[in-house]
Amino acid sequence: MQAAIAACHARTGRAADTDWPQIAALYGRLAELTPSPVVRLNRAVAVAMADGPAAGLALLAGLDAELPGYRLLPATRADFLRRSGRDAEAAAEYRAALALTESVAERRFLLRRLGEVGASG
Repeated sequence: MQAAIAACHARTGRAADTDWPQIAALYGRLAELTPSPVVRLNRAVAVAMADGPAAGLALLAGLDAELPGYRLLPATRADFLRRSGRDAEAAAEYRAALALTESVAERRFLLRRLGEVGASG
């Protein structure tokens, strides 16, 4: 499953050209074979790309308890909220992700996104 997902990504040069419905389906199957909150998070990203951020947000429910302190969860939620036009909620999630991130590159990215939703770091 993981190789098939990687192959889908490798076939295109841009995220916009990626077969997101196929990747979402593959992550669904992977979640059946290897139940993991990280696999579910990755599936939520693929579903959001295929069906919109609201669909991805719905799949994040319950992951906070399973992934406490996992910086990519609030970062992912923030992206879905930003793409949904829910800027104040997105800002709060970007701040939560910033609090969990030590990587300078990730911090720069999150601060840029935070600025895009009309908030400062």
